Amino acid sequence: MHAHKRSPLYIPERNRTNKTWLQQRGVHVVLGMVAVLLLVGSTRSVIARDAQYQVTSSNDVRVAMRDGVPLATDIYLPTQNGTVLAEKLPVILTRTPYNKSGSKNLGNYFAARGYAFVAQDTRGRYNSEGIWHMMTDDGRDGYDAAAWIAEQPWSNGQIGMIGTSYVGGTQHAMAMENTPQLVTVIPVDAVSNTGYQSMRNAGAFELRFWNWIFLNAGRGSRQARDATTAAMLGEMATNRLHYLRNLPLRRGTTPLQHAAEYEDWLVEAMRHGANDDFWKQNNILDDTGRYKDMPVYLVGGWYDSWAGNTTANFQALSKTITGPVFLIMGPWIHGQQGRSAHGQVSFGQEAAIRDELAWRLEWYDHWLKGLDNKVGKEAPFASKVRIFVMGAGDGRKTERGLLNHGGYWRDENEWPLARTRYTNYYLQHNGGLSTSQPRQLRASTSYMFDPRNPVPTIGGNISSGDGILLQGAWDQKGGPHVWNAPDPIPLSARNDVLVFQTEPLPNDLEVTGEITIELWASSSAVDTDFTAKLIDVYPPNPDYPGGFDLNLEDGIVRARFRESLKKEKLLSPGWVYPLTIKLYPTSNIFKKSHRIRVDISSSNFPRFDVNPNTGEPLNDHRRIATAVNEVYHDRVHPSHIVLPVIPAEGVTP
Repeated sequence: MHAHKRSPLYIPERNRTNKTWLQQRGVHVVLGMVAVLLLVGSTRSVIARDAQYQVTSSNDVRVAMRDGVPLATDIYLPTQNGTVLAEKLPVILTRTPYNKSGSKNLGNYFAARGYAFVAQDTRGRYNSEGIWHMMTDDGRDGYDAAAWIAEQPWSNGQIGMIGTSYVGGTQHAMAMENTPQLVTVIPVDAVSNTGYQSMRNAGAFELRFWNWIFLNAGRGSRQARDATTAAMLGEMATNRLHYLRNLPLRRGTTPLQHAAEYEDWLVEAMRHGANDDFWKQNNILDDTGRYKDMPVYLVGGWYDSWAGNTTANFQALSKTITGPVFLIMGPWIHGQQGRSAHGQVSFGQEAAIRDELAWRLEWYDHWLKGLDNKVGKEAPFASKVRIFVMGAGDGRKTERGLLNHGGYWRDENEWPLARTRYTNYYLQHNGGLSTSQPRQLRASTSYMFDPRNPVPTIGGNISSGDGILLQGAWDQKGGPHVWNAPDPIPLSARNDVLVFQTEPLPNDLEVTGEITIELWASSSAVDTDFTAKLIDVYPPNPDYPGGFDLNLEDGIVRARFRESLKKEKLLSPGWVYPLTIKLYPTSNIFKKSHRIRVDISSSNFPRFDVNPNTGEPLNDHRRIATAVNEVYHDRVHPSHIVLPVIPAEGVTP
């Protein structure tokens, strides 16, 4: 099979246990194998190791860190005939701020298959002592936890890690500490590079983390151990939309003050727009050399909030460690690899990983037990890069009433793809978008940006958006499902949204890779934002007589950070500046008769905090100003989007 051919995502038939290898290492061997059906985007049945052992657990074991702070830890061990196995076992570790007791199913699964499993509450969360600080202590604490694990009689000192989101971030944190016992990681949608395209995004603050703090300050915090305080923080969380409408957040002005470390982090995070030392935790891109050299499997989704960091980490780590480093990107939202539909769109049954634990088990078996299985040989481990190409569907409604956008899996050898044709699509004076450079000597479009009436967020690369943000793929039209856009009108109807789109495409066009927009713009304000969104415009059909404006990726730039993420520099009103907007990566086929559309505006709320246009210190403004923002699209200022176009199979670039 050629590296870039279509292939289904499936977990292939496992090799039988290598008895000789295991016996040499004192690992118990069970020859009996049970066939189970593992559907991973395919109807193919596969063989997997069924549960081999019973499981016993020890809860709330206190493990002291180097500063003496005890962290609560649960341990799951395999047993046979009521006795814990005498052999020293490889260990699967998860470190979580979301209550280790929620890892019970994971613990039972892996222990029943011959692993020791350890789940630990991170510092200051749930049953662990100490004070929580976002990611700050997770590297050191993880290092100490691994050292403790290596000393236990049931451990062979070889650790693999598992977890998603923040829990995925704890894997990166331990890797950045070069933890000796750490053998492999599978960071899924993992926290990293927080000052780049995540918590801060080109200077703007992603309000999903405001939401995370408001929700979690009263759940699992040390303050929440007091029932009265927990109730008060819970009421704050319930009413958080009211607080969201009254930003900025200042110390001591909301009930969040009663969870001091949570208020402190959030106030500082909303104040630190630059990619400075505040964001150094898990900064892989600026400090890749610290990352431990080991097998790494990066898992992300085109609609995940960490998509840009996942692909960026793959590129960075592939250059600095021997790994090997693997990457898989599906059409998923945050932490939902087991689903094939997200938002209003279905990507087809192939898109879902039906048994995510079996998939991970295959990886751990190879790297922690040395089994000669399908890793590096067959899907989804046949090649170092595996992507889901969206957009192969017929655009009609599924039985569930979702847009059938469809897609398929494809193996690749690298990211970005070597055969990419980077193609400029220029903004035209008449609202067009084409590969032809503008002919006009002077052409621009201006609009009023009123921070009191920001453009509402409808889908996108979202996590931790519970109650305030829609995740994934949505028609860019308001309705009762959008709390701040209840009227059923498209975003394109707003005067503060500039729409640039191609003519209907004469042929299918695949866009796969990293995407940027090079914009020439001016403002009447000393600081403002410019946002961009890439949209696949469906033509009308009987199921969608008005068409469907499918959001793919978006991005933002805060003007004061236009030159550098390290240093602020305000605008001179009326001056024309070049700005770069980095969108999230994607893989999508724009089908024949569809249009490629780019929307330019200055807000995307509550995805990002709204710029007050005053140039005051971040998160400390007292004024709001309406700005006249102008986008240029002429021969001197050829604003354009750079699309990574992939030639059709069999076509030589």
